[in-house]
Amino acid sequence: MSQPLPETTESLRRIWRRRWRRPSWLGVATLIVGLQAWAWLIEPGRLVQRDYVLRLPNWSRACDGLRVDVLADLHTGSPRNGVDNLDRIVRTVARGDADAVLLAGDYVIYRVFLGTYIAPDVVARHLAPLARAKPVYAVLGNHDWWKGGDDMRQVLEAAGITVLQNEAAPARLGRCQVWIAGIGDLWEGAPDIGAAFAGVPPGDPVIALTHNPDLFPQIPHRTALTVAGHTHGGQIRLPLFGRLVVPIESRRYAAGHVIEAGRQLFVSTGIGTSIVPVRLGVPPEISRLTLRTMLTDQAGQVE
Repeated sequence: MSQPLPETTESLRRIWRRRWRRPSWLGVATLIVGLQAWAWLIEPGRLVQRDYVLRLPNWSRACDGLRVDVLADLHTGSPRNGVDNLDRIVRTVARGDADAVLLAGDYVIYRVFLGTYIAPDVVARHLAPLARAKPVYAVLGNHDWWKGGDDMRQVLEAAGITVLQNEAAPARLGRCQVWIAGIGDLWEGAPDIGAAFAGVPPGDPVIALTHNPDLFPQIPHRTALTVAGHTHGGQIRLPLFGRLVVPIESRRYAAGHVIEAGRQLFVSTGIGTSIVPVRLGVPPEISRLTLRTMLTDQAGQVE
């Protein structure tokens, strides 16, 4: 049986390589376009609910199982995130089983490409049904201060929301008596941790609520949990590369549950966007926390 001539074999190889490359490059281009469309048009308009069970130190048995929903960085007016989306979020949380809701700041947007500025009084009016359904505690974020923090506080309080600026408030939630200590934003809110904790009796369970998680190392050890937002989870998280940009000094506080030196932090990845209206791998999230006491064995050791 005759063998193909060398030049014929090489020609076949060239044809095969051209045919292989063409669909490969087409596939890569299609993937890139698809990811961009998803990041700009689809994911910013999604809404996921994620459940987290946190076992906390310094947590009362009477508070074991307390359910708290966390909303951060609403940024109402960012693309795919107008007042209609805020209404959807409010309906979802109001119908849920949370005992209380924590708002971690940034209700408005200072600047975002293709966004529309929504005034604080409009945002507060659309949050009011949530405050009628649940106890709601809030702090202000850097965007709120850039657009008039005092006005933002006033309209939120008029809507029935407890706004905490370097102060604490007691919360009676069923059998649970807990303190919410609200601390001013690190960048713009003149945080005063001492003032926030001054009125909290020793031994009482306390949740610290602030906007920027870079404050976490300064929070007293007596705190059961610190809750924050601000990071948006980086808005983009890619396989292998992770979160490309996180607007804080300590990247380990970018998102989710962090345990450090025996203290606990939870950072919500938030709802809206700022500067660039994209999300990829970090969908808008309602964070559903269940707060449990730490398990101990018969010797009293934490399991």
